[in-house]
Amino acid sequence: MQPQTLMLMLFGTYALDRDVSLGAGGLIEVLGRAGVSTHATRSTLSRMAARDLLRRHPVGRKMYFGLTERSTAILHDGRAHIWRDGAVNDRWDGTWTLLSFSLPESMQRERHDLRSRLAWEGFGPVQGGLWIAPGDVEAHRIVAELGLTAHTRVFRRARTDESTDVTAMIADAYDLPELAGRYEAFLDRWEQARMPVDPLAARLALIGEWLEAIRHDPRLPVEHLPADWPAARAQKVFRDREAAFREPAQAIADGLLDRLSSSDLPQSG
Repeated sequence: MQPQTLMLMLFGTYALDRDVSLGAGGLIEVLGRAGVSTHATRSTLSRMAARDLLRRHPVGRKMYFGLTERSTAILHDGRAHIWRDGAVNDRWDGTWTLLSFSLPESMQRERHDLRSRLAWEGFGPVQGGLWIAPGDVEAHRIVAELGLTAHTRVFRRARTDESTDVTAMIADAYDLPELAGRYEAFLDRWEQARMPVDPLAARLALIGEWLEAIRHDPRLPVEHLPADWPAARAQKVFRDREAAFREPAQAIADGLLDRLSSSDLPQSG
């Protein structure tokens, strides 16, 4: 796990929506338990502050770090992916979001950016410039942010004709072996795991690795996936391990993390 990912998992677990900042000393100790050196942790904190992911709060000789609006939004999105959406789409309403685009050869960079963003948001290419995603996706927001609204057409709540083989379409539009491989790698790492020596470090790694496994998953309808699709099994392993690690990890975090509420921070000006 990258130090920044571990740091975000730490703040998402022990600071998000709690109106607190965390002391640098405790952050260094916690990441040290996960194998991150003091120097790497300090560098990570500096970089995250420079990228508007953390906000510095000097208090006497101590330095505290709090979440910014940007990092709060990122962590809320991650929380929704993990706990609200989940990895198994067994309530699909049969609709698709369709996006077609046509860009001139002179806009190759823009085409690459659009394809990358569509893949990130769960779209897969059907043919040519036509991409699909299950359910109702805010595709207009994607193209607007890229400045490509004039070059695209978006259709929401579309349905396939009965003559269309949806299972075959999904297999053509998405790299199913690659998606399944993410879950299988997670299972290899965690399915046989027992209570670790350090449940705090293990819990941060567990949540980070699970989020990495699901964040690129377009949540394809389960009825059109292979019978041995590993997402449901992996999700059960994640939730079982997270529940087992939660209380012992919390006890360690309470002893290491120096929390300061926003009301106790020095007021600027």
